[in-house]
Amino acid sequence: MTSVTQGLRLAALTLIIPDYDAAIGFFVDVLGFHLLEDVPQPGKRWVRVAPPGGGAALVLAQPATPQQAAAIGSQGGGRVWLFLETDDFARDHARMTAAGVEFEEPPRHEPYGTVAVWRDPFGNRWDLIEHRKG
Repeated sequence: MTSVTQGLRLAALTLIIPDYDAAIGFFVDVLGFHLLEDVPQPGKRWVRVAPPGGGAALVLAQPATPQQAAAIGSQGGGRVWLFLETDDFARDHARMTAAGVEFEEPPRHEPYGTVAVWRDPFGNRWDLIEHRKG
């Protein structure tokens, strides 16, 4: 069996959202993500956003079926499933709070770093996390 260890990376994942423009507004205007693409297609748009520090992009997708619509805000099954890393927790926590992002808890210090859970406007649970250095 051949092991593939080079050349693979997670490039993007799809986040089902109810409205393209509302999602772009949140990720770009509130969080400071970059709008990488917004390409009209028949019946949908190809929209990708990514955080300014790099990492995997989000493909923002409106639902095409009732089953997909039911998944809005619950793609992680109620768990935190998206992790936004920062190099300065206090700065980004304050900026996000001032912009209206609702945190579910105060910041907490764990062995791996400082973290707090928040929800995006669509119901998805995220961690804002600054990993412990060293």
